[in-house]
Amino acid sequence: MSILSRYIAGTWLRLFALCLGSFVSIYLVLDMMDKIPRYLRVGASMGDITGFFLNKLPEMVGQTAAFSTLMATLLTLGLLSRSSEITAMRSCGISLMRISFPMLLLGMLISALLLVNAELIIPASYQKMDYIERVKIKKQGVNAVFKLNNIWYRNDRMILQAMAFDPQKSMLKGVTIWTMDDSLNPVSRIDAERAEFKDGHWTLKQLQVKDFSTDVGYRATVVPSMEVAINLKVDDLKVLDNNADNLSYGKLRDYAENLQRGGFQAFRYLTMMHSKLSTPFAAFVMVLLGIPFAMKNSRSGGVALGIGASVGIGFGYFVINAVLLSYGRSGVLPALPAAWGANLIFSLVGVWMAMTVKR
Repeated sequence: MSILSRYIAGTWLRLFALCLGSFVSIYLVLDMMDKIPRYLRVGASMGDITGFFLNKLPEMVGQTAAFSTLMATLLTLGLLSRSSEITAMRSCGISLMRISFPMLLLGMLISALLLVNAELIIPASYQKMDYIERVKIKKQGVNAVFKLNNIWYRNDRMILQAMAFDPQKSMLKGVTIWTMDDSLNPVSRIDAERAEFKDGHWTLKQLQVKDFSTDVGYRATVVPSMEVAINLKVDDLKVLDNNADNLSYGKLRDYAENLQRGGFQAFRYLTMMHSKLSTPFAAFVMVLLGIPFAMKNSRSGGVALGIGASVGIGFGYFVINAVLLSYGRSGVLPALPAAWGANLIFSLVGVWMAMTVKR
């Protein structure tokens, strides 16, 4: 790497570290202000609180890194322009591609690191964070176990297993309920197509009841609807859906395939699965877009323009990406274009702007 490339890369990395550290610090302080008073009220120790926030840091980094790369790119080129260094480089015959190459390379490297963070670090840290919050801080029991391909719940002599939970409809799908006696021998089994939560009660729909109390075999009865007493809260089940973004690509893929094999729609989780790959590469897209934007405004470049443009571009990306993802999760758009659409749109805008920069 030439001296010029090292100089540009060093400037970009310093500004990226400053931006990322600032955003993570703001995120951390706001989250601590919201959660620490509630945790202290339930008697949580400072060690558990500290462990919770330390395990949340990888998630915070993943959510703020793309915006940090955009701001670092705009600030780097803005400061170089204000000091006439860009003009000096171009007067020496150095092309825009050579000036941009170190930042593009670093943007791709940051995206690769974010992908590793999303696939390996965040899922493990989230499990630790969730355990600390539920068990150590909130002192909740562990009767309910939520996995992507199974939901298990035990209540006295009853054991429930469900294939999936639909948070929009407050519905469990593919439900099996075993009732046991004091010796843990099965008394009955209920297989239901779904369980709906309404007016504080769970109601099974399209079910078959198998009674094992007969002398030989079992007696099966088909029932269209039955209310069942299960002390299982919908808010607890929503934990599974709300935190699916913190799961790896492989686990989301397995879950989506499991739902499809069971005859259920998996639009939501297929979109989440593809976004696990598209989201880290938003960092590279931000660099690709930020370079021509800063070059086109090199005469008026600076800190103020860099910050203002970062906010505007970042907000636009967030809105478009959120809209496309919502369409994908609802099945309006296929999962792949819904997850990658924002990256594609902003990449094309960046390429178009690069073609219009005066050489």
